[in-house]
Amino acid sequence: MQKFFTSKYQQIKTIYTRYERWLMPTTLLVGFLVDYITFTNIQIEITLILLFIYWLITGGAIAFINFYDAQKISPKLKFLRLFAPLLIQFTFGALLGGSLIFYWFSGAFSISWPFIFIITVLMISNEVLRHYFLKPILQTSLYFFITISLFSIILPFLFHSLSAWLFILAGALSIIVFYLYINFLSFAYDKIKQQKNYFFVSIFAILIVMNLLYFTNIIPPIPLSLREAGLYHNITVSGKSYTMLAESENFWQRLIPTKTLHIKTGSVVYFYTAIFAPPKLNTTIVHHWQYYDEEKKDWISKNKLSFSVNGGRKEGYKGYSWNSKLAAGTWRIYVENQRGQVLGRIKFNIENATEQPKLQEIIR
Repeated sequence: MQKFFTSKYQQIKTIYTRYERWLMPTTLLVGFLVDYITFTNIQIEITLILLFIYWLITGGAIAFINFYDAQKISPKLKFLRLFAPLLIQFTFGALLGGSLIFYWFSGAFSISWPFIFIITVLMISNEVLRHYFLKPILQTSLYFFITISLFSIILPFLFHSLSAWLFILAGALSIIVFYLYINFLSFAYDKIKQQKNYFFVSIFAILIVMNLLYFTNIIPPIPLSLREAGLYHNITVSGKSYTMLAESENFWQRLIPTKTLHIKTGSVVYFYTAIFAPPKLNTTIVHHWQYYDEEKKDWISKNKLSFSVNGGRKEGYKGYSWNSKLAAGTWRIYVENQRGQVLGRIKFNIENATEQPKLQEIIR
């Protein structure tokens, strides 16, 4: 019987080794796709619970590999050891994908692209350089990055707040967890024990970089996200219904990212946004209007108009601001929270017109 299992193991290992280069990226991609489908079909709270379960599984799988390789676990679990890297790839794909989706939808790409770029590079390099990422120090460093990213998403949901202290708390909790985790791993693997200081240097470096990205407002204001934004000639509110008048556009005009509004001198321009926020979260949204001065070759701040947001609506909390006497030229509006973290940005041109353009009614 023992010989039978040994023979089967060798056969499966041979097949696994032959197709490993395809299995590893496939499981990473499947993890990402599972996350994406989950995000769009179930409640956000359940999604966070699933991400937390993935996080626990990842930590357990990494610990299992290290304990097995240190011969601290029965060799009878060799099948589990063989496929453990695939499990880690799947959960890494789900966790990195979850972070990417959250941060992508919660901030303007033009502002938060460095952080989104980091997550994307980690996803790609985790596959391309998978043999390096199987090394304990790199694997643990990636796991720490995922941990602080995940904690900084979960804590605002738990405390119904966007306070900067919650991000600091996420970092502190991550450090405590990994201090215990690395010490736990060092009991299994003498090499980890010998390199323990390098592990701590790595995670503290990641912590410093994450705080720099956060306090320079590159990390977007999780868990807020901009669901919709648009410019209109008029907005009237009746109960929960917003009736808006927008310039008629053909198919090709809709594809142009920078819109042009044709207004009479002194007319009012309305800016509408729908902001998603989790239940019980109350915060302030700022519409920062800026005008590009051709002479100074710089953006000039014109108005900062704010309104309160009460979370809980899946389609987003509606709000708008308006401005009159807009000079002809290039404008942009940043959608920010009180700390100045950017959820989105819209850029547009103002052209003076002698007649009212053709308008269409839109109801939200």
